[in-house]
Amino acid sequence: MFNIRMGIPEMREYWNGLEKNIKAHVANKHEVMLFKKLVNCFKKLSSDPKYPGLCTHDIEALTKRYGKKVWQSYLENSKRAAGRIFWVYGPNKSDITIIGLEPHPNDKKDAYRKVTLSSTDKGNEGNALMP
Repeated sequence: MFNIRMGIPEMREYWNGLEKNIKAHVANKHEVMLFKKLVNCFKKLSSDPKYPGLCTHDIEALTKRYGKKVWQSYLENSKRAAGRIFWVYGPNKSDITIIGLEPHPNDKKDAYRKVTLSSTDKGNEGNALMP
């Protein structure tokens, strides 16, 4: 079982804002749907990163840029600009850190050049979202 963490600063800030809106019942329809998809994805990812429905695979272009193997998993499929999460193992052996959330890139040439990636948080051991 893996602990799911958010990368810093972008993913942690994004997740905290989304979670705050959900808890305060001020989230719009898109935010509620995205939150549900993320929670579902994180549950599957924490128990089995290679879960078939996630279609997890490494992204060589992002791995080269990040300096560590970057994985992509599906939030959804068969939709235009379907959501994808980008993640890495670590900082601890039992951790997965979510470093990006983007629509699937449509541009084949340099498709991943525009993806924003967060850093892993090596100093905050107690900030796991799941299990």
